[in-house]
Amino acid sequence: MLKAQATVIHVLVSNGLSNQEQRILKEIQDLNKKMGRLGCSIDGHLNEAKFSEPMPWIGIYVAAATFACAMAMGLDAICGFRYRKFWFPCKFFSLNATSLTIIAVAIKFSVDLNTAMPRKQDQLAKLSSAVFVCTAMGNSMPSLGTMESKELFMNIIALAILVITIIVNISIQLGTGVIFVLWKEHAFIMFLMVVLLVILSFSSLTVPTNKQYLEFKYKKKYELALKEGSKEDDRPVAKQLKEDLMKHWMMAHTCSPQFVMGRSVTCTASGALCLLSAMTLAEAMLRSYLMPWSFQFCMGESDYKWSTTVVLISQSIAVGVGTIAPGVRWFNAINFRCPSRRKKIRKSKTFKVEKYWIQKIVEMKDCPLVFRIQNRQCRKFVYCTKNHFLSMCIRMQTGIVLASKVIQLISIYFVCQILLLCDCCRELMKKFKPNNSISNDSISESQSSPKLDLSRFVLYLEGEEQLVEVMMKNNCDATDHWMQMGKRKQPKHIINLLKQSTYTQGFKGVQDFDSYLVPHLDLDEPPNSWALPIVTLTSIAVSLPGIKSCLIKQLIHGVHESLMYIKLIEGAQDAKGDLLNSRKAADIVWVGVDLYNKWLDVDLRELSLQANSPKEILEALAEAAKNMFLQHKKTLGSNCTFKDSPSKWPIKVLASNSMYRISQTILLNYQSKNNQMGERLFEALAVMISDIVGACLTNIPHVISMKCLRSAIEEREESVRQAVFLLGKTKKILKILDQKGTPSLHPDKLATIDEWRSLQKLKDSLIFIPSSSESDTLSSSSMAAMHKYDNPLTPKKAKKLYGTWNLKGGRKVKLIVAVGLFGLAIVFLDVFGHQHAGVSELLDVGDVVVLGDVDAESSAHHEGEGASDYTHC
Repeated sequence: MLKAQATVIHVLVSNGLSNQEQRILKEIQDLNKKMGRLGCSIDGHLNEAKFSEPMPWIGIYVAAATFACAMAMGLDAICGFRYRKFWFPCKFFSLNATSLTIIAVAIKFSVDLNTAMPRKQDQLAKLSSAVFVCTAMGNSMPSLGTMESKELFMNIIALAILVITIIVNISIQLGTGVIFVLWKEHAFIMFLMVVLLVILSFSSLTVPTNKQYLEFKYKKKYELALKEGSKEDDRPVAKQLKEDLMKHWMMAHTCSPQFVMGRSVTCTASGALCLLSAMTLAEAMLRSYLMPWSFQFCMGESDYKWSTTVVLISQSIAVGVGTIAPGVRWFNAINFRCPSRRKKIRKSKTFKVEKYWIQKIVEMKDCPLVFRIQNRQCRKFVYCTKNHFLSMCIRMQTGIVLASKVIQLISIYFVCQILLLCDCCRELMKKFKPNNSISNDSISESQSSPKLDLSRFVLYLEGEEQLVEVMMKNNCDATDHWMQMGKRKQPKHIINLLKQSTYTQGFKGVQDFDSYLVPHLDLDEPPNSWALPIVTLTSIAVSLPGIKSCLIKQLIHGVHESLMYIKLIEGAQDAKGDLLNSRKAADIVWVGVDLYNKWLDVDLRELSLQANSPKEILEALAEAAKNMFLQHKKTLGSNCTFKDSPSKWPIKVLASNSMYRISQTILLNYQSKNNQMGERLFEALAVMISDIVGACLTNIPHVISMKCLRSAIEEREESVRQAVFLLGKTKKILKILDQKGTPSLHPDKLATIDEWRSLQKLKDSLIFIPSSSESDTLSSSSMAAMHKYDNPLTPKKAKKLYGTWNLKGGRKVKLIVAVGLFGLAIVFLDVFGHQHAGVSELLDVGDVVVLGDVDAESSAHHEGEGASDYTHC
């Protein structure tokens, strides 16, 4: 229109007008341009020519949101199949603010009230958007089990607002004619949408109740598993841990909130409804494309143009992918409910509503009002209204559960017929197979090695008694599966590193890396972590001249793998954060050594080239560390940092202190051994590193036990799975470490390197106390018995310990003398003070020696003590 007016003006100007008339026409032309920019035409009407131009890109935006949801649901399905979690827990696609926002974008076509959708793909895209909502609700239902009460309430409210908005908009479009075909399918999908929303809302009421009940049951079963695991035997640590983890896995798996929600009757019903919605979309698409005469579509084109087809394809894919998880959950729940397919279903138990479905509503009904109304009559009216509303909710919850059980019963009836047919086909196939002897051999092998009975450790709700056997059979091999996956990723470099350790001598390197003769740089000394001495020793080893590059690479690979497990151990056991700065210092030092061949600001490669001997390198590192420590102390002297606990010192200060002490310790040994060659010193450092790594890795069984209990119920299954995977990866390491003599400390004290060092110093002091040869033999046998008895990882039977103390005649007198000498030694050390070992630890050693045996009748008492001290899984 504007172009036509410009043409007319140009013609008039060319015909010859006066200057005044030309000026008027020019003003009109400028006014038209201005009005065009404002969106109005010459007559003042709105110019709608460009309104629909961005619509195809909006369609692409909708398709992208749909693909994002499809990808998340697909990842959940892949993880479910890969990790054998056939209830498909919601890890990537769960009900939360993010997913609800993306769903709201993906259903743009369903809530578009006035855009014309005349073609076949336009009307199908409207239907696919509604079906996609049903799929998203059914797919995300198990995620309700992971939420807290407040989060659960907010998400359900948000979902209800979204669903009600969709239903109202679709109803308006049905009334205005925007949706003019497939109205029966739309009506059916809206009905399914409402039912799914009601099922999700009322199923969420059972989540807090079920969590409390299952948490209580888990703690009871955990104590039972500990009692059974504390029975002393001669099994290796790895084998005993595996059996304990099988029990904990069964408990954690069967009480997982997502698994509990996934096997419920309401989740079974939602899976069936999701299948119905997907079948409705498939039926509409097949009829539209294969039977076009059954519908009468209109001519023309939508404003979304070609993007409508993209949206239809993306939403069809999303519905197909999203239906996998609800469909398999539905099938597994049906398969769980009909394990013995030839037995009849008891209707009396089937149509019984368990208490936990309505327990939360009953508790809410019995509670008083949370607010106070002054008028008694009004208060009574509000209370009665609340009770009437909650009574109606109880009736609705009962109806939902009964309807879900009806859907489940119908599904069982039809699916069981199919399963019976499959069983008959399998039996026929077995008859025609000639290799019956192989199967008999496998049966005999399985009978020779019976599996652990885990039925006592299955946690279930009321009404799930028939599922106990099925859940046990379907998950008894899960531990073996994760163990095998862990074995494929065994840390080969750590195993090679541990071959150099002195594990048969009690990890001497733990004591040798830091000498008590080295003076302190400050009045207080910070506690040692496991990682910081390792990276400091590695820094020194890398800087030594004349070492083959292959040996250095092998050491770095071994330390790198070791630090991964050391971080896991320290992170699990340093709950108070006392070693947090020390662990950070180790991380920073290791990054410099591994990537840049530097210890803080010192270039180790340049130092190696400039020094003439290992002694010069050690002196240079010690001097650099001392100067750095004193410089930081001078800078931060007025600050309160150095006045705090030494464990809170700055990271570089802790690293400098560690380097100074370790370098000075090596220099002391270096001077006493007449100038060691670089290769021999490198070997000595590698042995120290290996010993510290091996001593730290003895905490793996205790870390595994912590993972089984010290986690929330929502995370416990994943935590136990990681523990099983960790056991599979470290099984060979545990076999190596099982040959050692582990210090007799409580597992919590085994976590710290300082406790190892203090006990080793105590043992070295006690070695020189007895004078006679018999007392030496007695003390060595008593210490060996002490290790066998007190070691929490490998407890031995008390009878075996007592068998080494059968002394007759005059040897009992010598025993009393030896006990007296040990007692004097303890009193002597207690009076003059011990730097690291406390009084309680000295008494522990003394108790073990004194109670070794004087009397065989006290064996039961000691056996009980050993059982109580056994704390791993």
